[in-house]
Amino acid sequence: MPISPQENPVAPNPVPAPRVGPLEPLRIPVFRMLWSTWLIANVCMWMNDVAAAWMMTSLTTSPIWVALVQSASTLPVFLLGLPSGALADILDRRRWLVATQFWLAGSAVVLCAAVVFDLMSAPLLLALTFANGIGLALRWPVFSAIVPELVPRSHLPAALGLNGISMNASRIIGPLVAGALIASAGTVWVFAFNAVLCVASGFVVLHWRREHTPNPLGRERLISAMRVGVQFVRQSHRMRAVLARISIFFLHSTALLALLPLLARNLKGGGAGTFTLLLAAMGSGAIVAVLFLPRLRQALVRDQLVLRGMLLQSGATAVMAVAPNAWVAVPAMFLGGMAWITVANSLSVSAQLALPDWVRARGMSMYQMAIMGASALGAALWGQVAELSSIYISLGIAAVTGVLGMGLALRYVTDGAGEDDDTSPARHGWAAGPPASAPDEAGRVVITVEYLIDPARAAAFHLVMHETRRARLSQGAIGWELLHDIAEPGRYLEQIVDESWTEHLRRFHRATAADMALRERRLAFHKGETLPVVTRYIVHR
Repeated sequence: MPISPQENPVAPNPVPAPRVGPLEPLRIPVFRMLWSTWLIANVCMWMNDVAAAWMMTSLTTSPIWVALVQSASTLPVFLLGLPSGALADILDRRRWLVATQFWLAGSAVVLCAAVVFDLMSAPLLLALTFANGIGLALRWPVFSAIVPELVPRSHLPAALGLNGISMNASRIIGPLVAGALIASAGTVWVFAFNAVLCVASGFVVLHWRREHTPNPLGRERLISAMRVGVQFVRQSHRMRAVLARISIFFLHSTALLALLPLLARNLKGGGAGTFTLLLAAMGSGAIVAVLFLPRLRQALVRDQLVLRGMLLQSGATAVMAVAPNAWVAVPAMFLGGMAWITVANSLSVSAQLALPDWVRARGMSMYQMAIMGASALGAALWGQVAELSSIYISLGIAAVTGVLGMGLALRYVTDGAGEDDDTSPARHGWAAGPPASAPDEAGRVVITVEYLIDPARAAAFHLVMHETRRARLSQGAIGWELLHDIAEPGRYLEQIVDESWTEHLRRFHRATAADMALRERRLAFHKGETLPVVTRYIVHR
């Protein structure tokens, strides 16, 4: 962000985080209320997915059609994740969360009508599953962005672990409820009950008295907000590493879930109950693993957890490829659930800690896009492999390539920045920013900052300015260059281009403690009698 002569640096001393138990965030009433709502929402999601997947097996026996149910459910998150994340950063997050619940209720009602009037077919089921996925795409980023508002930073890993418990408890409860309703009353009642729960959870969220503070610069334009979100992730080594790992994991682990209905049918004595039992076993494994995650995080670094989780997941997938009955399949699914939550939670915590609040929903939407895009692609890929060969060969290939792919990612896609970068807002920001009054002319804003340094330190200065480039672009600048004066070797001119005057001002509001620390590193090279000279220009069109 531009430098002003009256800026006051902030360099807070790091304070060791207190040890937080896995259930500690539930003592916070607002988090407890929203966590309960999230549990209900996830139960609804799993009920819908189980009912749709099982209905598809009654409409067709083709592996590709069955696998495409999961693709139809997850693809909307990949397609709509970024705009929904941008809207969650722009709009009142409480109202946006309520709207998504009512959308999901509407989708469930349409599914009910299609079944009641005997209109259901394989293509129509995929289309309606896609519509339900749109609601999931709109809901996930806003809830993900809300969680860090509710708990202290030290509680965030535990809070995300509880979200994993919610997801996996729902993996047990949802299929059990859906299976009971399918067996006793029919699939239509699963969709009806789903609609009722979605409406109820929407009204619960309405009782949350969250105060929405409008941005003093007004709402960001959607396209601009999406551009800035993409720029931030592109410039963040930490986010790029997280996205590579989570994509590889879900591309391969999805093979097991996508083909699970067919595996359940093929097991000795298999049926709807077996399918439900296997999902419940996976959910139980994940819940058990969450309780041990705090100790695991103390014993192992993130990438060690991710690699071990991938190995365990691939092992579970390989066992499921040869399992003759439920006695072998259930323990394999239990271990698969432990691996799933270990990897997902470790990478989710890394993503949350890498994102400042102003771009959190957009960043987490891209994290979820990576998960769902990889899941949708994986379901279609491994379904097609099963169509051409067999479900057992498909699972075996997924298990082997998953380990190889993760090993390559851990070796070649590394965190270029320190894990301890402080993304919390700068406590005092910039004491004096740009001129208070906007210029009379509209157009792009070009800012220059003049540095006078010791030429002998140029190499070190270039490294710091390379970090500065990433910081400027991640905050929303559309252009950045470092100019070197040929006649005066110690004189450098940093040039930053902003989309408009308003977008120029927004960069001041996006300052983090890490930005302030980087500013101090830049100023340490400047040897002028005053701070670097800042000049601003408007580009005439």
